[in-house]
Amino acid sequence: MKQTRFTAAVALALATGSLFAQQPAPPDTGWKTSAGLNASINRGNSDTLLAGANILTLKKWDKNELSAGADAVYGNNRDLTTGSRVTTAQNYGAFLQYNRLITDRWYFLGRGDARQDKVADIKYRVSLSPGVGYYFIKNERTTLSGEAGPGIVFEQFEQGTSQRYFTLRAGEKFTHKFNDRVRLMQEADITPKVDELDNYVFNFQATLEADLTEKLAIRLTGQDTYRSDPAPGRKANDLRIMAGIAYKF
Repeated sequence: MKQTRFTAAVALALATGSLFAQQPAPPDTGWKTSAGLNASINRGNSDTLLAGANILTLKKWDKNELSAGADAVYGNNRDLTTGSRVTTAQNYGAFLQYNRLITDRWYFLGRGDARQDKVADIKYRVSLSPGVGYYFIKNERTTLSGEAGPGIVFEQFEQGTSQRYFTLRAGEKFTHKFNDRVRLMQEADITPKVDELDNYVFNFQATLEADLTEKLAIRLTGQDTYRSDPAPGRKANDLRIMAGIAYKF
């Protein structure tokens, strides 16, 4: 029975991939968009769930570059002794960034980020940042850019404490195509408070993606967020590694 189910699952996956591969390519609108899903479920000696979803889109035209994205992660763990469930991850976020090229390498930028994280006790954190960026490497296979500028953060914790403060933002983005089917995407930024530089938030994300068909790809993503001054009773670091599948359109 198990072998029959496995054979049926493989046949279904191949048929689905073949269906996507045979579909004619849609007209090129300049937008490059992908949506991903990932999940991890453990049963037996442990009973855990971790699921996530994200969408990313990018458009380049003339001297303009526009990128946007949103993501959500939820996880819980059931105590096998008491039967009660504890939420281990529950956060949502989105970003929007616009770049205006000054030369082939230099650009002005405006960026906005918003995030909510119940486990980290963050009701909301909204950051706005203008700045300037530079492409250190820019070709068909590899890009590497650095960004810097001032910013402002609006933040409130679940316990009710809210604050607004000015920051400095420094970030970098790296992409590399190993071949036509496999690519690496990585980005990081740090935002210290202007009047308290040892109080900062550091974000890091890296994604390795491999195409299965023209539309489907598998992904392995690592995310890390470090807050030097976390909410009371919370840890400074949150690390997450997820694997899943993405659909490109």
